[in-house]
Amino acid sequence: MPPKKRQTGTTPNKEVKTGVKSVSPDKKENAQLSVKKHKEKDEDFVALCRTLQVTDAVCDHAWTVLEDTQRRMWGVCLYVTASNMDVASFTLTQVQKAVALNVKQFLSLVRKLDENLDTISHRLHSVLTRLEKRYDVMLALYQRFEKTCMKIFSADSVKEKEMQQISWTMFLLAKGRALQMEDDLVIAFQLLLCVLGFLIKRCPADALQPLYQSSISKAQSPPTRTSRRNQSKAKARPPEPELDLELLDSLCKENDCNPEEVKNVYQTSFCAFLESMDLSRSPDIPQASELSRQYEEDYLRTREFDGRLFLNGDETLLAPVSSPSQTERTPKKNPPEEDAVLIPPQTPVRAAMNSIQQLRLDLTSTGDQPSANLVVYFKNCTVDPTEGVLRRVNSLGQRFGQRFCQAVGPRCEVLGSQRFTLGVRQYYKVMESMLKSEEKRLSVQNFSKLLNDSTFHTSLLACALEVVMATYGGHGVKTGGYSHATGGAGEPAETDLCFPWILDVFELAPFDFYKVIESFIKAEPSLSKDIVKHLEICEHLIMETLAWRTGSLVFELLKQAQEEGPAEQLETPATFNQPLQHNHTAADLYLSPVRPGHRVLPPPACPGTPTSQAALPQAQTPQHPRSNSLSLFYKKLYRLAYTRLKMLCSYLLSSNPELEPIMWTLLQYTLQHQYELMKDRHLDQLIMSAMYAICKVKNVDLRFKTIVTAYKNMPNANQETFKHVLISEGHELRGPHHDSIIVFYNQVFMQKLKINILQYSSPRPPTLSPIPQIPRSPYKFPSSPHRVPGSNNVYISPLKNPRMSPGIMTPRSRMLVSIGESFGPTNRFQQINQMVNSSDCSVKRTLDLGSAPKPLKRLRFDTDGQDESDGSKTGGESTLIQKLAEMSSTRCRMQEQKLKEDAESGKE
Repeated sequence: MPPKKRQTGTTPNKEVKTGVKSVSPDKKENAQLSVKKHKEKDEDFVALCRTLQVTDAVCDHAWTVLEDTQRRMWGVCLYVTASNMDVASFTLTQVQKAVALNVKQFLSLVRKLDENLDTISHRLHSVLTRLEKRYDVMLALYQRFEKTCMKIFSADSVKEKEMQQISWTMFLLAKGRALQMEDDLVIAFQLLLCVLGFLIKRCPADALQPLYQSSISKAQSPPTRTSRRNQSKAKARPPEPELDLELLDSLCKENDCNPEEVKNVYQTSFCAFLESMDLSRSPDIPQASELSRQYEEDYLRTREFDGRLFLNGDETLLAPVSSPSQTERTPKKNPPEEDAVLIPPQTPVRAAMNSIQQLRLDLTSTGDQPSANLVVYFKNCTVDPTEGVLRRVNSLGQRFGQRFCQAVGPRCEVLGSQRFTLGVRQYYKVMESMLKSEEKRLSVQNFSKLLNDSTFHTSLLACALEVVMATYGGHGVKTGGYSHATGGAGEPAETDLCFPWILDVFELAPFDFYKVIESFIKAEPSLSKDIVKHLEICEHLIMETLAWRTGSLVFELLKQAQEEGPAEQLETPATFNQPLQHNHTAADLYLSPVRPGHRVLPPPACPGTPTSQAALPQAQTPQHPRSNSLSLFYKKLYRLAYTRLKMLCSYLLSSNPELEPIMWTLLQYTLQHQYELMKDRHLDQLIMSAMYAICKVKNVDLRFKTIVTAYKNMPNANQETFKHVLISEGHELRGPHHDSIIVFYNQVFMQKLKINILQYSSPRPPTLSPIPQIPRSPYKFPSSPHRVPGSNNVYISPLKNPRMSPGIMTPRSRMLVSIGESFGPTNRFQQINQMVNSSDCSVKRTLDLGSAPKPLKRLRFDTDGQDESDGSKTGGESTLIQKLAEMSSTRCRMQEQKLKEDAESGKE
């Protein structure tokens, strides 16, 4: 039976949240707002409530929400203003507690305020970025600290909580005083192990787990008067570090950490901290109150968050609720296997330790000096490069060590030397792999021209070191990206080791570094997916901004290509729809770029290659040979630009798809003919300006604020891109002028391209440029899923086995499965797998129409789609697809022949 009508009005009131009084609509006295009850509220707010005819309860609850929101926004405004003026009288934790927000919520609210009011300066943005990174590092370290303490201290010990408090507070104090760069996860974790090792030796045996009870050394005798009398001498010359190697090995083994690196951190940074605290020779456990008092002083001076609150699970430092992990989103087996092993998701610390361990393992067999094979290659050169290679490595190593100590800390010279050594090993390993590939490709062994090129060696070593630094530092790029590297707004570069830090250390041009990335990846198959992705992001960063700095070689090559005329265009529009294929290896790219005014000499050891063609003296030829490196650079630049434009259009202009090719035509014209607009600017600035320009002339309502809002959702977005755009270069007395992207569009972009933009509104608009074909990235693995443009969580994975053709399956030889219906017994998957695996041979036999030709040698440096030495494999098609195409072509010829014969017989 249906419910009675009188019950329908009371049922919803049971679901009203606590704090909101339920009001019965039957009571007329509560149906209208009582002005007397709301005298203390804002008059405009009360007037709005009366206009909307809300009840007293709704008005009270809305006012409570409004007050709470206002209080939080007041706190955010105070923090932003005080930080911009550098007159803050409170810490971050104090303002968090006042407004009841954790770190992530508070930073999110600050950025939300900035989106609406544009209140964050460039300086404050850098501070917030470093603060958020430091919080992420601290959160990861504390989560690891809790797990480690469970393995060290006895759970039923009275001193367990006390030892955790002392250990964590001492670590916070040591990290702030001993480490100059506190957001380095690896070094900070190694310092944490040093603190734990120091305290374990002083902890009672009954408070430790059995593993560490056996690792404790005998207690030291208390310091004598003589030692106290000589304390000043000890400070001048630090004593031998009190380090128990057995205990250190146990800690490192439990945490997958390298003992040698932890030992160096102990002997340098941690021992210096102990000396400053007068704790190096004390056998006692430091007092928790004294450690907390000294940390309090440091915390109030830095005015950041209070790291001690991690111990109490304080709400201001709560870990943000993340979305389910990838393993949780994966469909589970039904029913689950009893012997299935559940692999827990990796923590940031565990992932970093595993990556470092894998890197060291890959370089175990590689020495610190050129291998025997490399020595042979060096001696086969017309000019032996050995002396220059060794001298260059030594010189760059000294420069690297100095800059590493400046960024990380003056006592971290040994750590910098260890990382440089790993980079040198990677450098020699990849160089040997490249030369072997070139030898197979060209059948020569004399690479004198390449191996005596200083830029090639510097770029290769820089790339190897970037792999090492990314492995240790968590693949950071954004925090060390263009906004800081270019010195925007007069701010100094951040003291971190993120890309492009290595370019500044070696004074290496980004365009030269770009030329080695692809060949480096193809020559080192052991690189992890994360590192390959990191190098791809570095390449994108170079193409979108770093290569367009003032004085870049790119502008010289573009000017040279423009002077050569239409016959030597760097990229003709007709080639946009062709796959990104080339035969250019690192050798070609480093020998190809010709600086204006220089003669081109053929490399003596590379006959038959595009770069080895003998050039006439400059007096006999007015044109320079075409730059392969610039041509390939522009091919990749066009595809990167179109990919980002397409993504923005999918966000904003799904109802106007006809505008996308017009926008691309304008953008392509700008990059090719008005490339000066890219000088000291960002590719995304031209993309957004081209979108807005076409929408204006086509009378499509799309505001710049809407474009910027959509741009913020892109993975490569940075607020400096639309907030800090170069308007004019200025002069000696007055530096360059920067403003928002809207000012850039009105004063620069539109003024430069006004005539071209207006042509798209005429009855005879310019011819549209062909859409570039976007091939699979040469850096992505075949099994990697691809995100669908315009979506957040939709990915497409390629077919696992492209050789299988649905046309070959028959009901008699295969099982048919209907998606959405019951699958049947649990062993059905195993049966299908067995049938699929056993069918490979039969499929091959079915398609084997004759003896297949012997496959030609692969070119290791070639990109996808062209991996045969004669270039016959176009488009990256598999052998099966090629055979099917041949069968189809044969069938068509047979049908044509039959029709021809029938026609002739009909005539007769």
